[in-house]
Formats: sequence, C-alpha cells, structure tokens
Amino acid sequence: MCENAPLSPPKRMSSTDGPLNLRSLKLEPQHVARIISGRIMTVQFFPFVDRRVVAVGSKFGNVSFWDVDRGLDGGDDADDDGVYLYGPHTSPVSGISIQPFSLSKVLTSSYDGFIRLMDVEKETFNMLYSGDDAIYSLSQRPLETNVYFGEGQGGLKIWDERAGKVLSSYSLHEKRINTIDFSSCNANLMATSSTDGTACIWDLRKISKHRPASLMIHQHEKAVHSAYFSPSGSCLATTSIDNRIGILSGDNFMDVSMIRHDNQTGRWLSSFRAIWGWDDSYVFVGNMKRAVDVISTVKKTTKAMESPLMTAIPCRFAAHPYRHGTLASTTSGGQVYMWTSI
Repeated sequence: MCENAPLSPPKRMSSTDGPLNLRSLKLEPQHVARIISGRIMTVQFFPFVDRRVVAVGSKFGNVSFWDVDRGLDGGDDADDDGVYLYGPHTSPVSGISIQPFSLSKVLTSSYDGFIRLMDVEKETFNMLYSGDDAIYSLSQRPLETNVYFGEGQGGLKIWDERAGKVLSSYSLHEKRINTIDFSSCNANLMATSSTDGTACIWDLRKISKHRPASLMIHQHEKAVHSAYFSPSGSCLATTSIDNRIGILSGDNFMDVSMIRHDNQTGRWLSSFRAIWGWDDSYVFVGNMKRAVDVISTVKKTTKAMESPLMTAIPCRFAAHPYRHGTLASTTSGGQVYMWTSI
C-alpha cells in the first residue's frame, strides 16, 4: 500500500514554529470520501512523513485504509482510488494501533473480544489475542511493542507480543475503559477514561495488582469517553456526556478548567472525543451542527470550523503526527473529511 519504515517520534510544534493559523484549515472536494459503510468508531493516521494514509474501523467490524495521495495521483492504475477495505472482525472495531517499529504491522481490537495483527504487505489478519469479554480500547506505549487494552468491565491487560501471553492484568475501573493514552514526556504515565464517570492517571511503575491506586482521579457527572495527554504531556483533555470538556494542567494535573460543550450525540452517532492538535493551545471536537469546534485551552473560547462540503456530523478525529495542519474528521456514515492547512 505504501512505503513503510520505522520512524522517530513525531516532532511537535515549538514556540519558534509559531502558532498554527486555524483559519488556514480548509476542506477541499478531493479530501472528502466515504471509505467504509456504517459508523466509524476509531481513526488513525499512519505516521508517514511524506504521505497521508488514514485507517478507520467501523461498527460492523470492518477496517478501511485511505491512501489519500495515491487516490489523487492515481498511481499505475487509473481505477485505484486509494481505498482498501477489509473485514477482520464481527463486531465494532474499538481500536487501531500501528506498530512503532514496523509500520506494515497494524493492530485492531474489537467488541468481539479479539485483537488481530495485520500484515499490510501480505494483506492478512492473524489472531493475536482472544478473550471472552469485549475489548473497548487499545493502545501502545511509545517505542514499545507491548499491547495495552481495556477488556470487560474496567479491566486493563498488558499483552507481551514476544512471549505471546498476557503479562499483567488489573482491575482499574468499575465500568469499561473507553480510552488508554500515554504521556509523551513520561511513558510511565498512563491516562484512562471510563464509563464509570472518571478519568485517571496511573504510574505504571507503581500499580499494584491487588490494590491499584491512581495518581489522580478526575470526576465527571456522567460517562467519560476520552482522556488524552497533550503533545507536551503537561495537560490532559477529558470529554464526558455531562456536556463538559475538562482541561487538566499544572502540578499533578490539579489545575482544572471545565468547558461547557454539547456532547449529546445520541445513540446513532459515535460519542465525541476531544483530541489535541499539534501543540497544547487547543483541542478539536465534534459539533452537532456539522462543524468542527476548536477550543482554546488558553482563552477557554470555542470557535467552529465550517465548510459547505461537510454534510454530516464529525465525531472522531485524528491529527497527522508529521503534517501540522492535517486533520481527519470522521462520521457515522463512513465519511472522512480531511482538513488541510493551505
């Protein structure tokens, strides 16, 4: 599908880069495509420096890849639109993770209780893990092959790929874990969000199997659907269906700002999950009026990015790790809208 080689960690924007001009983010007709049927549950960019490849997983268990640049140049085949569709699961796809040391290896998890490892070059999906409970989240620490996943009602498991077995198992929440994320500045810090209404930060070096204790607990009034560290690792953004987005910063993430936002997506749309852009100054989240909301973490203000090309509500997002200003927003109708900085 694409050239693949292990890459160094993404270069984050620094103060010398200057802030990204959000007004420069636009939608172009060639950057809008329906690449899968059904609701998109998860989306990721492949970390290629010179190419834009989006991976999505759907409610129906399908996984699709959109090689945007191949679709535009046509390659050797004029009929090749750069979209590749597979059906590795029988239930909603809950996570996609590209192996940090081999970009041709892609992990997918599902509510069917399976984690599969795809070989992109061979176009095969091999079983990596099989369990009796649904898997709701999937992640990997930077530059590590171990797989972290949220299984069943609040369980976290760590899969040792080399040994082919579960390395550790913890009960961290009372209800399911919706997201797992790691700090870029300290890979021992892990953030989890849960339907039990909490977002927690854990130090992996200090988690006890029998009585796990978190470093920080952030309480929402209702289910928390995401908790993501900022690019610098110094902030955390949480999204809850209590119509609030939390921005946690400062020493031990104890400085909390709660920003009101309509997160009531209903049963037919994927829940909103606010993600960070390319620095710590703003987050992106869906808008029920078919727009993308940009929330300033400094001014605590919200502005909407709109386009007549956006005909559906964007729910899940991914920011390209190397191309600052390239943002993928996805919908419950299988569409991908890729905003780019012009």
